[in-house]
Amino acid sequence: MTQVPYLITALDAATHDRSLFNSGTPALDRYLREQASQDIRWRVAACFVALADAGRIAGYCTLATVNMPLPGLPDALRRKLPRYGAVPAIRMGRLAVDTAFKGLGLGGALLVNALRRSAGTEMAAAVLIVDAKDEQALSFYLHYGFVPLQDSPMTLFLALASVR
Repeated sequence: MTQVPYLITALDAATHDRSLFNSGTPALDRYLREQASQDIRWRVAACFVALADAGRIAGYCTLATVNMPLPGLPDALRRKLPRYGAVPAIRMGRLAVDTAFKGLGLGGALLVNALRRSAGTEMAAAVLIVDAKDEQALSFYLHYGFVPLQDSPMTLFLALASVR
């Protein structure tokens, strides 16, 4: 297996060619091609792309701020947080890797980059939240230390204090 160096940067619709991206999941491909730049323009999500050789988009992820209701978090974490009804959080809404780059560790690299961005932001956020779309995605997030919510086991979180 060869290692491909990636540059992970904010999506620039004017310079990054999104037309060739193919993750094998039509909804994720369509989002990158048709919706991502509008979400960026309206500041409802940030999209970060992993660029491979010649600037080809090898993968991407999106981040957005949300409120996480305190009752949704486990008691051990909830006791450490202020007693508000909800805490600020960051949701990784999408994570996709082009089929040509699968199996090279790019999904993990994008996740680690998202965690670093989330933990390092000046904006307050207590957790990073993800929604696993299937059992394979669930295993992926569990491998990185994410914890499923009790009431919604396909929604997972990681306390950003543990990333810092």
